[in-house]
Amino acid sequence: MASNDEQQPIHILFFPFIAPGHLIPVAAMAALFASRGIKCTILTTPVNATVIRSAVDQANNAFRGTDALAIHISTIPSLMSDSRRASRSVVGISSEADLHKLLEGVQRLREPLDRFLAEHHPVPDAVVVDSFYLLFARACNESLLRNNPFALAPDDPDAVVSLPELPHRVALRRSQVMDPRKDQLQWDYNQLVHAADRRSYGEVFNSFAELEPDYVEHYRTTLGRRVWLVGPVAHANASEDDMAPGADRCLRWLDEKPRGSVVYLAFGTLANFSAAELREVARGLQLSGKNFLWVMKCGGADTTADASEWMPEGFAELIDVGARGLLFRGWAPQRLILEHSAVGGFVTHCGWNSVLEAVSAGVPLVTWPRHADQFYNEKLVVEVLKMGVGVGASDYASHLEVRREVISGVKIAEAIDGVMGGNQEAEAIRKKAMELRGKARSATDKGGTSYDDVGKLIHELMARRRSVHS
Repeated sequence: MASNDEQQPIHILFFPFIAPGHLIPVAAMAALFASRGIKCTILTTPVNATVIRSAVDQANNAFRGTDALAIHISTIPSLMSDSRRASRSVVGISSEADLHKLLEGVQRLREPLDRFLAEHHPVPDAVVVDSFYLLFARACNESLLRNNPFALAPDDPDAVVSLPELPHRVALRRSQVMDPRKDQLQWDYNQLVHAADRRSYGEVFNSFAELEPDYVEHYRTTLGRRVWLVGPVAHANASEDDMAPGADRCLRWLDEKPRGSVVYLAFGTLANFSAAELREVARGLQLSGKNFLWVMKCGGADTTADASEWMPEGFAELIDVGARGLLFRGWAPQRLILEHSAVGGFVTHCGWNSVLEAVSAGVPLVTWPRHADQFYNEKLVVEVLKMGVGVGASDYASHLEVRREVISGVKIAEAIDGVMGGNQEAEAIRKKAMELRGKARSATDKGGTSYDDVGKLIHELMARRRSVHS
């Protein structure tokens, strides 16, 4: 006879990293598993719980009257005093000191996590601990950390090396990769995370097999790791975005524009642009001749500069009411924007959430990576998937660092034309983007590869539970 523990639903505990770009996809992943009858708990600090509370409530409301189980949010102390408030979330970082506090604070969360597991019975069947880099980028980063090919490369920012042992040739400049000589702390932290990933039972990715099939095989066969691809999780749990006040005007503005005529620009929650960079973006939009929707984050360095410091002559007229441009400051409904028929291209920093949302919407990308996994993601988009064009970025620098390069408006305009123009190359890119859109949507449907991978993971967790109780 089965024990009471065996009769309980499978329980997965999700432990996200403390940044919106991590918290929101983890909440969507929890909703995906909850919709399949899995008990899901998200464990985070009180400050970060507020980021996902609305999304979780929205999912739970949608589950009413179904076989889905409600998602629970549990909180643990941040172990950080009020004087270290900035270290409670990536968004609050404004100095190297804050970054050091953040990395220290994240590692200190191990203690309350262990306490939570010790105090809860029965213990969860699995703990999904959020990490960095998605499948392709993870494979690249693993090659970098294991082989360190730059150690033998010339001490020149433009020195190019290929990352070994990968299905495709991936070549990067030294300037496009985090330099351990410049930031030993982050390099050591990446090594720590990498070692933890290798010790894990397996890895769950917000991606789908048809997007990067060679790297699924690479992970399972060459690296000998268990891997499940369950995304795109945002598409699998599609619902109305929780829009900030006034954000709906982006959609109303798009309603007035012809199909495929608008280039959308957004660079995530962390990327900061100098006045010189903003000026070149604006010049690029002028030169492109395209309608544009440019989302600038609110409260960052981008918006503290006076417009006169960066707006080129004639740009203000482009963003007048009824003109061909809209400048929006704040949190915009990106998924809904990308799915709007008026959008024909997306200028992005290549954060994985943005890449996957564009793939799901069939929108080609103009890639402008800044740091973290973004240069790897650009390689996937431009060279492997062939659904984008780069602006030529080569300067890896976080939002805390001063950049040595400023991408010219001419290059930005050329890249926009590369995905929205009338030439054969641009048409091929748009065709590839639409092909991937169909595959992304099929993956999460019943019988799709991601749908099946969710089922396989659930089945494996059930088998492991039975083996423990046998």
